[in-house]
Amino acid sequence: MPSPRRAARIAVMQTLFAYETHGGVPQDILQYIINEYPTGGPDVFTFASATLEGVLKYREEILPLIREFAIEWPLEKIAPVDRGILEIGTYEIMFSTEVPPIVAINEAIEVAKDYADVNAPKFINGVLSKILEKYCVHRDHKTGNTK
Repeated sequence: MPSPRRAARIAVMQTLFAYETHGGVPQDILQYIINEYPTGGPDVFTFASATLEGVLKYREEILPLIREFAIEWPLEKIAPVDRGILEIGTYEIMFSTEVPPIVAINEAIEVAKDYADVNAPKFINGVLSKILEKYCVHRDHKTGNTK
C-alpha cells in the first residue's frame, strides 16, 4: 500500500484524468475516488484536496511551464495520465511550501512507474528537473519566497 501522500497524489492524478475526460466538479470526483478506493484515512483526503485545489488554482501558470520543457510534445499530445502527473509535480515544485522539490520529482516518477507508459518516468523526470533547475534554484521551499 502506498504512503498516504502518494495515495493522495494518485487520487489527484485520477481526478485530473476523470475531470479532463468526463467533466464534472473536481472536488466531487476526488471525494468519490477516495471513498471508492480507501487509501489511508482523512490525511489522504486533506493532502489530496489541497493539492488538487493548488493544481487548479495555478493551472494557467503550470501548463506553460510544462510546454516550455516538453519541447517535442505539444501539451494536447501528452497522455492525460502523464500530463496529470506533470501538473501535480509542477505545482509541488513551484507553488507548494509543504513539499521539497526533490520529493515532488521522486513522487512523480514513482506514480508514473505504476500508472503511466514505460517511458513516462524518464520523460516526467526530465521535464520536472528542468523546471526545478530553471525556476527554483533560489526558492526557499519553506516559505515559497525567492531568495
